[in-house]
Amino acid sequence: MAEGHGKPSGPDLVEGIALSDLPDGGKLLGHCGDEQVLLVRRGAEIFAIGATCTHYGGPLVDGLVVEDTVRCPWHHACFDLRTGEALRAPAFSPLACWSVEQRDDRIFVGEKRKRTAPKPRNGGSGQVPEKIVIVGGGAAGFAAAETLRREHYQGSIVMLSNDEAPPVDRPNLSKDYLAGKAPEDWIPLRRESFYAKNDIDLRLNADVASIDARSSEVVLADGARTAYDKLLLATGAEPVRLTIQGADQPHVHTLRSFADCKAIIERATTARRAVVLGASFIGLEVAAALRSREIEVHIVAPEKRPMERIMGPQMADFIRILHEENGVVFHLEDTASSIDGSEVKLSGGDILAADLVVAGIGVRPRTGLAETAGLTLDRGVAVNAFLETSAPGIFAAGDIARWPDPHSGENIRVEHWVVAERQGRTAALNMLGQRQKFVAVPFFWSQHYDVPINYVGYAAQWDEIAIDGDIMAKDCLLRFKREGRTLAVASIFRDIESLAAEVEMERQTS
Repeated sequence: MAEGHGKPSGPDLVEGIALSDLPDGGKLLGHCGDEQVLLVRRGAEIFAIGATCTHYGGPLVDGLVVEDTVRCPWHHACFDLRTGEALRAPAFSPLACWSVEQRDDRIFVGEKRKRTAPKPRNGGSGQVPEKIVIVGGGAAGFAAAETLRREHYQGSIVMLSNDEAPPVDRPNLSKDYLAGKAPEDWIPLRRESFYAKNDIDLRLNADVASIDARSSEVVLADGARTAYDKLLLATGAEPVRLTIQGADQPHVHTLRSFADCKAIIERATTARRAVVLGASFIGLEVAAALRSREIEVHIVAPEKRPMERIMGPQMADFIRILHEENGVVFHLEDTASSIDGSEVKLSGGDILAADLVVAGIGVRPRTGLAETAGLTLDRGVAVNAFLETSAPGIFAAGDIARWPDPHSGENIRVEHWVVAERQGRTAALNMLGQRQKFVAVPFFWSQHYDVPINYVGYAAQWDEIAIDGDIMAKDCLLRFKREGRTLAVASIFRDIESLAAEVEMERQTS
């Protein structure tokens, strides 16, 4: 999602600036021709890199410099100041870099440097696998395949996805794309040509029947077998389906895939009244997107406050009020009992008119393949710090994986897009013998109208919420604490503080 193209701002860096204009540790936004360039000074070194994050175009001048990297303020992508390489999801594409010269106490930016491929990492152990198979075409699967080729892996990569579309930017399916504010070409994580160019054998509509761990083969539904030396299970999660009467009608939808999103959009072109079942982040984001299409929206959910279990009562009240201010009607502490044509009947007795129903009542990890393969399960697929399952040569990442989180000290499983992408990258490195522990601090973001909520860390339980700022004024940072220790931080328009909280959590366990 690139930013709009306007007149470049800041000084002309080709003509140069005074060295004193860029203090040690500072950042400065300028331009070279029509391109925005960010200058960063670290001691005697000065770096010149592209100024916008390659994920959604976030302004890196508002980000955080951590050692020889810069982190995006919006969604916490991380880039190498020396090479421009995208080190952390959700960004994958590198930043451009320019040469820098210092003369007579002035800084001049020269030519854009030719992009060079990242150097392979040292420290791999064991034999490099000849055949890697990835089961799943979501965040973790894509990140693993991309990382393998970025690391100069020359072996075979087979990616088996039961989806009909190549890997897509799923967060956008409940946000801007569903709202009609994003073009379709924003949705694929890469063009289809990327897979052929990088010799990634992406097989769509591929249903995997089982894993034969003894013979190291993946068995497809049609009986075909695909051998592997290393296997990554990245099967993700699937929506919990409604079981009430009328749930099978054509105007009743769930949202997980690109096809799901397109079906909702098609229905939304003629719908006037929608009922969203569930007040999860997906349900709330769907409600916001449908309101952007001027559809009347009612949310039905069993809880007293939306998202209270994750965000606490204060933020939950804010979320409810924000949606009500935008025209959403809540029916809390209630559930749907049946759907009869264009009427949704609630357990409490109310009847809601609806020509579109979207169920967002949760997801469950797709662990069936792991279970039949005999892998150890623990409300998900149990993995160690290297994302290895109980079976040699088989890794798991993303929504299915329960891993030892060093920050909370618990074995956790989370359904966060960025976590899945980062786990896919770590799993890829470990399939190549790198032996890197997955230690990233969990992060997710949620968008409600013009209000972004960022969340770093993991707090299943807390005994204190320390609030800095004013939630209702959309300027706040909430620290979720247990026994005095901060486990997670939620924020609205406190981007630099959210990044700083992430860094602090990293340092506590390093």
